[in-house]
Amino acid sequence: MKKLVFLLVLVGLLSCKNEPKVAENKIKEDVAFLADDKLEGRQTGTQGEVLASEYLVKRFEAIGLQPKGTEGFLQSFSFKPKTDPHSEVEFTTNADSTITGHNVIGFIDNKAKNTIVIGAHYDHLGFGGEGSLFREKEKAIHNGADDNASGVAVLLNLASRLVMQNNNSEIKDNNNYLFMAFSGEEMGLLGSNYFSKNPTIEAESINYMINMDMVGRMKTDSTLAVYGTGTSPMFKQTIKANNEKFKIVENESGVGPSDHTSFYLIDIPVLHFFTGQHEDYHKPSDDSEKLNYEGMNLISDYIYNIIRDLDDNGELAFRKTKNESEETPRFKVGLGVVPDYLYDGKGMRIDGTREDTPAFNTGLQKGDIVLKLGDSTITDMMSYMRALSVFDNGDEADITVKRGEKNIETKVKF
Repeated sequence: MKKLVFLLVLVGLLSCKNEPKVAENKIKEDVAFLADDKLEGRQTGTQGEVLASEYLVKRFEAIGLQPKGTEGFLQSFSFKPKTDPHSEVEFTTNADSTITGHNVIGFIDNKAKNTIVIGAHYDHLGFGGEGSLFREKEKAIHNGADDNASGVAVLLNLASRLVMQNNNSEIKDNNNYLFMAFSGEEMGLLGSNYFSKNPTIEAESINYMINMDMVGRMKTDSTLAVYGTGTSPMFKQTIKANNEKFKIVENESGVGPSDHTSFYLIDIPVLHFFTGQHEDYHKPSDDSEKLNYEGMNLISDYIYNIIRDLDDNGELAFRKTKNESEETPRFKVGLGVVPDYLYDGKGMRIDGTREDTPAFNTGLQKGDIVLKLGDSTITDMMSYMRALSVFDNGDEADITVKRGEKNIETKVKF
């Protein structure tokens, strides 16, 4: 009987040993730390940003990444801000008021010719300032759970999965992986721009770049925006072939208001993932309990599958795309709304309104779809901006919005 028990235990131990390990999922835990009040909004140059970078270094080490910064995992960069809207916040500065930020960089070395960069910015707005949409007089911590603790948490999850895959798999990866948590994004893509000019690996070895910025608030229709789909001929086919869960909204341009732009501008194919803006965007209310963690897990799965699918395609061809920002009309007025960037129907859908703005004063609401402004029919975001460009402060315009099944005609004063 004792021999039988011993054999059963031995078989159990051997079977456990042969089972491949599964990467630990700490997405929720990572967001909770980064979006905690103790970090005071992680503004570049503050003690909160330093605490966040120290946490990320420990996470990179625990996952098993190799340091690939200029000082271990860190790549420091310094700059003088054009303005200082946060004078009450204590910066980590030199005597000449130079601010120092820190990119956090880790590496998986597969002895491959090409390297995939996977990035997300970890800085946010601190106590607010010029980037904030918070209109109360007293200052408040902007925790930036979606923007962009969400992207960093998915980055860490992908790093853990790719390290575990390498440990379990007998198949040699055809790419190395460089994981980058950028700082300075909210101040103008400063960290990623610095890296693009001072790379810690050979820039020519970078195959393509994946960026995640605000991936934590997936809506009930499972819409996911993927930008940069035109920057390599391989992307559209791969995005479609690996999608079973999402309503994908594609944008071909490699230029946008996040860190992938810095890589596109040095001729690297890019993909940027984004679940859309919301009423808590750039406000103190962007907190961790509001995130869709199930959606974040699905996005991590999706990006992982895309990476694996592209692994045997060698070096991806780069393709320049039309830069929509160069065609954007200049305008002096605005409605004061947060557009729904994931809406792909006719018109411009409003995702939120701000107080004391033309939209708010006119009674426009979240969910309204702007169909006509002045003499212009609104079919998409670009036509909406063209329509705005003809108005000056003090002008009044007819506006038609669709609310539910009804069309409402009213006037708006800029």
